[in-house]
Amino acid sequence: MAGLQDLSLDRLSKRYGPARALDDVSLTVARGEFLTLLGPSGSGKTTLLMSIAGFVAPSGGHILLNGQSIEHLPPEKRNFGMVFQGYALFPHLTVAKNVAFPLEVRGTPRAEIGRKVKEALDLVQLGAFAERLPRQLSGGQQQRVALARALVFAPHLLLLDEPLSALDRKLRADMQIELKSFHRQIGLTFIYVTHDQEEALSMSDRVAILREGRLLQLGPPAELYERPATRFVAEFLGKSNFLAGTVEQRTADGFLFRCSGALFEQTSAERPEIGSDVLMALRPERMSVVEAETRPRNTIAGTIAEFSYLGTSFHLLVDTAAGRLAVTVPAWRHGAPPAIGSTITLGWDPDASIRVEKD
Repeated sequence: MAGLQDLSLDRLSKRYGPARALDDVSLTVARGEFLTLLGPSGSGKTTLLMSIAGFVAPSGGHILLNGQSIEHLPPEKRNFGMVFQGYALFPHLTVAKNVAFPLEVRGTPRAEIGRKVKEALDLVQLGAFAERLPRQLSGGQQQRVALARALVFAPHLLLLDEPLSALDRKLRADMQIELKSFHRQIGLTFIYVTHDQEEALSMSDRVAILREGRLLQLGPPAELYERPATRFVAEFLGKSNFLAGTVEQRTADGFLFRCSGALFEQTSAERPEIGSDVLMALRPERMSVVEAETRPRNTIAGTIAEFSYLGTSFHLLVDTAAGRLAVTVPAWRHGAPPAIGSTITLGWDPDASIRVEKD
């Protein structure tokens, strides 16, 4: 099944007057893939999901399922499962009746409804809760009922619109694991909307990052985190430092650039012209506090301005000649807690940073 193109978007756009909610978005989703649409509020991710579902009519472009155009079909003809942010369960119906509803509206025979409802509830481990009402369930259990209802009619794919946002932190983390397990178990295509970066990184096969209706970057989570294309992607997908400088010398495996008087070495397949401006993204965890016995090839001195203890690590904000830099260091290696105002030296290897485009 892997590699088969199940869903394709071709230059999909949506306008509300002069405003562009979607701006020529093109992507393909392989059958069985877990794709997450990630972006800040107003980025177009929910509009894109609702266009796929059929609840929003695109202004231009095409939606193709197995090569066939479907943008003209109403939602009920697309056979897509949908899990909403607020679950959208019927409060007066039992769990079993809620799950049976999509089958009833499709005219499924009663004997078949009973069998499919049982299978769906067993899948989400709620078989013993069939006769309960939604108000008698926890938030996580209600979420699983909504998932069972979306899966019971064997949809072509499953659309999930921030389904975990109403849950508390621990339950949300538990449901992330459960959803990923469900995905592996049933092998269905999932298209998932969230604004939570950690959620996107931990659950997805690929992540599509959207901003102001445009698709900025698409790829596996590790690729986007380690090799962001733009400053926005680097900032939105985790924390990052930025060093703006000018190329002074090309080397055999990269270049040297000057930033605020300091000269830094960069390993890169790309070797920009001497004199050109560069912007480098440097993750806090890729840096270290230089000890006497270690000496990375790039170093800069600074003064600790703030620090946070995070249990396993210290997060430091350090004022340097290149601006305020963030660094995350393991707590067990730091010894005594950091002291605000103390002077330290930060270091990193030439391959720790990456060149990004300015927004």
